[in-house]
Amino acid sequence: MKIRIGTRKSKLALIQSELAANAVKAAFPDAETEFVHITTKGDIVLDKPLEKIGGKGVFIDEIERAMIAGEIDIAVHSAKDLPLELAAGTCICAVLPRADAHDVLVTRRGETLPEKPVIGTSSTRRTAGVRKLLTGAVTADIRGNVDTRLQKLYDGQYDGIVLAAAGLSRLGALSDERFVFTGIDLGTLIPAPCQGIIAVQSRIGEIAEKLSGISDSETFYCFETERKVLELMNAGCSSPSGAFAEITGGKIMLTVTKDQQRSLSGSADIADRFGLAERLVSVL
Repeated sequence: MKIRIGTRKSKLALIQSELAANAVKAAFPDAETEFVHITTKGDIVLDKPLEKIGGKGVFIDEIERAMIAGEIDIAVHSAKDLPLELAAGTCICAVLPRADAHDVLVTRRGETLPEKPVIGTSSTRRTAGVRKLLTGAVTADIRGNVDTRLQKLYDGQYDGIVLAAAGLSRLGALSDERFVFTGIDLGTLIPAPCQGIIAVQSRIGEIAEKLSGISDSETFYCFETERKVLELMNAGCSSPSGAFAEITGGKIMLTVTKDQQRSLSGSADIADRFGLAERLVSVL
């Protein structure tokens, strides 16, 4: 079995695709994998906020077209970048075990933040968290891959930046001694839905059925639940909303927010995960 894996060309995207390929090979030792590099609009247009160039779909539209055309068999995505609607005839057939879902404030080592620090983020959600975390902070747009953003911070363009812990960890960046990495607790900043999850997309059919065997079941329950929250809120990439689910003692725990100011939490049986999402969102 040969599987062509569609992936963006950034270092993080390639690492995540390698993780997916390893999961495929572990489940199917005779499988052969091939990476197909695809450039998306989100990789090209770096001088505008995402909501100005098409929202979350800018990272997957070209990849989905390649899938529909039969040029690739699967695609590997950061699940938080997925739009609510996938291309017709495709599905998320698997997710890998979730990494740390927290956000991280990154600052230059040996420096004290000024009274009104400039924090780099293009995320409305992270902006709301920064204002809670750092009184007097000013946020400024920042685009580019993780390495580019870290270099901009090191060069002094910002006093700090906010990034996802999962991406930093997968890149091995947390050991970079030029910086201090401070995790932001969930009480201050609830993660973007599905942050820290790697999702595998395929055409509906035989390959989806086969690759469902590599999926982590608990992570998939959380993925589905947090996506349901997005659907109920009709939230896009410009929304400050957040959602985080985890499985504990056979129950699913869920925390949701529309604005990073007021949040609600609850728990339910896993089978009632969508009902839990509906109940919490309805009273926010």
